[in-house]
Amino acid sequence: MDNTVVAVVLVVLVVLALAGFAAWAYMRRQRSEQLRERFGPEYERTVREYGDEKVAEERLRERQKRVAGLELRALPPADRLRYAAAWREAQARFVDDPPAAIADANELIKGVMQARGYPMAHFDQRAEDISVHHPEVVQHYRAAREIAGRSERRQAGTEDLRQAMVHYRALFQELLEGDEAPERGGRAERGEGDGAAGRGSSTRAA
Repeated sequence: MDNTVVAVVLVVLVVLALAGFAAWAYMRRQRSEQLRERFGPEYERTVREYGDEKVAEERLRERQKRVAGLELRALPPADRLRYAAAWREAQARFVDDPPAAIADANELIKGVMQARGYPMAHFDQRAEDISVHHPEVVQHYRAAREIAGRSERRQAGTEDLRQAMVHYRALFQELLEGDEAPERGGRAERGEGDGAAGRGSSTRAA
């Protein structure tokens, strides 16, 4: 094999290697963009938390895999109505006892999550699980939790608690009406549940 042939072979190998690297880099960028689009602000928050984009993306993919293994289910119409009524009671309670109303709201959130098939792990785990299908509202959950913690230490005023109730309500409505369960249809097919939740959204606690 003369030098010309060797040179041609080397050039071909280099070109193939560069093409392979370019394809790998493109696929990695695509996966990153898919995660960024899927998780929205939760993607940026996770990158800040870990300080490394690659590690953060791996953690987000782990969330997706974990939640994909859950048997999430839709709430029956009767249960949605029952939870919506309980939420209205919690918001009405806010007028006389804001801390108790916040505690009720937190328990309702956990109740709906459990009824839908989410495991009742520690808070960080619950927030991560919710973020897979509800990345736009999980920040409300964290904000409400932070205020509730300050309330327990008697460091939150009434307006803070009012904001916590608003945060909890955003997540509650999303969980009540969400469509991550495969058997659930679109919102237009669920008229019986939307009205109940909607009536709970304009109350004195907001």
